[in-house]
Amino acid sequence: MSPAWSWIDGVSVVERRKTRACRIGHVVVGGGAPVVVQAMTNTDTADYVRTAIQTAELARAGSELVRITVNTPEAAAAVPRIREHLDRLGCDVPLIGDFHYNGHRLLSDEPACAEALAKYRINPGNVGFGKKKDEQFAQMVELACRYDKPVRIGVNWGSLDQDLLARIMDDNSRRAEPLDAGQIMRQAMVASALESAAKAEEVGLAGDRIILSCKVSSVQDLIAIYRDLSRRADYALHLGLTEAGMGSKGIVASTAALAVLLQEGIGDTIRVSLTPEPGGSRSQEVIVAQEILQTMGLRAFTPMVAACPGCGRTTSTFFQELAGEVQDFVRGKMPEWRLQYDGVENMTLAVMGCIVNGPGESKHANIGISLPGTGEAPSAPVYEDGKKTVTLKGDNISGEFKHLIERYIERSYKKKLKS
Repeated sequence: MSPAWSWIDGVSVVERRKTRACRIGHVVVGGGAPVVVQAMTNTDTADYVRTAIQTAELARAGSELVRITVNTPEAAAAVPRIREHLDRLGCDVPLIGDFHYNGHRLLSDEPACAEALAKYRINPGNVGFGKKKDEQFAQMVELACRYDKPVRIGVNWGSLDQDLLARIMDDNSRRAEPLDAGQIMRQAMVASALESAAKAEEVGLAGDRIILSCKVSSVQDLIAIYRDLSRRADYALHLGLTEAGMGSKGIVASTAALAVLLQEGIGDTIRVSLTPEPGGSRSQEVIVAQEILQTMGLRAFTPMVAACPGCGRTTSTFFQELAGEVQDFVRGKMPEWRLQYDGVENMTLAVMGCIVNGPGESKHANIGISLPGTGEAPSAPVYEDGKKTVTLKGDNISGEFKHLIERYIERSYKKKLKS
């Protein structure tokens, strides 16, 4: 079946595949809703203050759902305190509990935890082993039904259900033309997700309370798995490349995988699983996820800054420094602007380095500045909505341009009514 295409401002974007809408707190995933960005904390959940602070930081950066590890009785007991702390901070981001091995027991023993969470994540590969597997899976689903919570059935190739894998391998050995190891792995992951979802529905969980994910660390495997999964089910889908890695490698791999699937209309919520630098901000994964969606034209989160790469005409580093300052300034101000102005996230800016493309690119942006290149006159014309409005000179070009950005927003975007 060929995908149906729509046009957004002249750019073709494939229409989203219709999946069942799943409500997680006040956030809707699937059913044609915008793709939701989520992230995960890396604090010790038992330290409820640090976890609440990091959760609030992720939410402020734009994470619409935040997942926390619930792995010990102490962590489970801390969950309602985290929720209370967030509520006091005015942060209503839904919390997702990430359970492995002992989730059935933690949710049973800590009903306040079960109530405070907005969703449970269950990994069918390690919810239990042997005869206890089905029993403990059913127990978690029954608790989700009791507390009216949706569930993400999250399959991961690092913890694939070994019984299911053995069954598929046995079946494969009897085929006239056996599948290779990669095909077996992909088939097993999709089967684990779909069979687990069917079991959850048998226990009593409605289909619109189920989200599926099948995470691997290979780009091509991820694409193949989700294409298969999307053809065979209409559950909402969570996308993410697991163990994506650090720095540019993690960003490039995640973008390569998610962009292909999103362009094909596959995926209702995404997480970019970056390994942060030691002491680095966890919010980087939120920013990357937002930028994937925004550069594809699927959503808008913050004004986009266009900047040239530089060349022999731009031997000064000033335009690079200004581009970085403007991007940091815009992202830092966005939480405030989002509350005050309608549509400001759609604004475009340009910081250009010389006369070749500088004026033209600046004219295409809502507001742009064309800095002088090597040997050019020491002046920087500013363009607003295609028209030159002022020329900046001197030592405070950065401060003056930021001031012009704020004034442009005040004039151009309607103020929101205070509730």
